Amino acid sequence: MKTTLRITDLTVHRLGFGAMRVLGPNVWGEPADRAGAIRLFRRAVELGVNFFDTAESYGPQTDETLIAEALHPYPDGFVVATKCGLVRPTPSRWDSDARPEKLRRDLEGSLKRLRLDCIPLYQLHAPDPKVPFPESVGALAQFRKEGKVRHVGLSNVSVQQLEQAQKIVPIASVQNRYSLDYRNHDDVVDACTAKGIAFLPWYPLGDGSVLKKKSIVKLAKDKNATPAQVAIAWLLARSPMVLPIPGTSSIAHLAENMGATKVSLTAQELERLS
Repeated sequence: MKTTLRITDLTVHRLGFGAMRVLGPNVWGEPADRAGAIRLFRRAVELGVNFFDTAESYGPQTDETLIAEALHPYPDGFVVATKCGLVRPTPSRWDSDARPEKLRRDLEGSLKRLRLDCIPLYQLHAPDPKVPFPESVGALAQFRKEGKVRHVGLSNVSVQQLEQAQKIVPIASVQNRYSLDYRNHDDVVDACTAKGIAFLPWYPLGDGSVLKKKSIVKLAKDKNATPAQVAIAWLLARSPMVLPIPGTSSIAHLAENMGATKVSLTAQELERLS
């Protein structure tokens, strides 16, 4: 298994880090242990992670600040990906707002919080049913033209929407929910693989129920691994363009997740899991 992945001209480790889980309940507000969150981010980099995923809406406007506090000036080769196009009026709400003017405000805020002149990978968090999809994607294309965004990504999209967006701007990545027990976007994974587009599965371990399945538990025992490592290893084997971004607030769980890159699954084992 290849240990790196190319996102156009960016080379990243096959296992990224989803940074949102350090925040308060419902991904709202400051971490309960801010110093611990900083240590966690730095430890991830020490363990070889060079791709962090975040969003303007995480906090909101908190997670990006933490990443910059922990890691700026960023190490050579480090890639931070952030997302735009949601609004959080309350902790329980994630409302779409992908109007170009809102995306512009999100961009300028993210640049400031992340202490960057150009965001390596800027992703539309979700299509907004109230805004024509080409208008939202067109805004990101404009940001790229201005040099404030290096590459454009999408999240929570269908194959049809991916193809529609590709007619407007080169698409470097797609981030959809996907895991061993949530296969609704198999067609998107296949499309990204065929097109050479990175696929970032969010919620890669689901709600944890898959880790209790007898087949996973038994295979993990046979491989001298943990169920979480097997589930992540399955994602890594699913396609060479898959870049899992498991998140955690625990340094121990971080180290466990990173161990998934050392778990090799045979074709027969993959068939059993699938």
